[in-house]
Amino acid sequence: MDTLRHLDDQILVDVNGFARHTGWLHGAVLGYATYGLVLFAALLLAGLWLRRTGNDRALAAAGWACLATLIAVGLNQPLVSGIAEDRPYTIHPGLLVLATRSSDFSFPSDHAVMAGAAAAGLWLVSRILGAVATVAALVMAFSRIYIAAHYPWDVVAGLVFGALVALVGWALLRMPLTAVTGWLRRRPGVRQVFPAPAAEQVPAHGPSAPGATVA
Repeated sequence: MDTLRHLDDQILVDVNGFARHTGWLHGAVLGYATYGLVLFAALLLAGLWLRRTGNDRALAAAGWACLATLIAVGLNQPLVSGIAEDRPYTIHPGLLVLATRSSDFSFPSDHAVMAGAAAAGLWLVSRILGAVATVAALVMAFSRIYIAAHYPWDVVAGLVFGALVALVGWALLRMPLTAVTGWLRRRPGVRQVFPAPAAEQVPAHGPSAPGATVA
């Protein structure tokens, strides 16, 4: 454990040293570290839009990606309070701190949990969206270390925890989620936004009568 702690501290110090020599990056990295969740929200909404006319399972996966992200962050709150790890800047006063100092605890990182859950969930929806979200999640994790808001193991644990919530949750719940999605999209109002695939829709006037001719 001491070896891992030393390695974690060393990576933190190395990244902080990099931050000291890249002042031109401070604004962009701090902005992304703080507001990058907007990108993940946009990717999740894109997944819903992409699968809005897909089959029930595909639309359920897109909906679960959104729900899993919220659930993962909610589950992380008692973990953060229970572990109660101090922020890096309270232990290492010599750090260059770009983050707004906070009184809450550090492990696991909420931002990383959110990013990990969204990325893993989007792999269930689309390879392209999953790949984009994975890159965005890794950049988010790095940015949280760069601004001295978290230790490396805070963000690694956050990414893993978020991804596990999304993937394990889908493995356990995909059947009821698919059934509920099919029921919901038949409700008035919902079916206009999330129509069933054409192959699954019942013709408005029913099947043609036997022997009917086409004009």
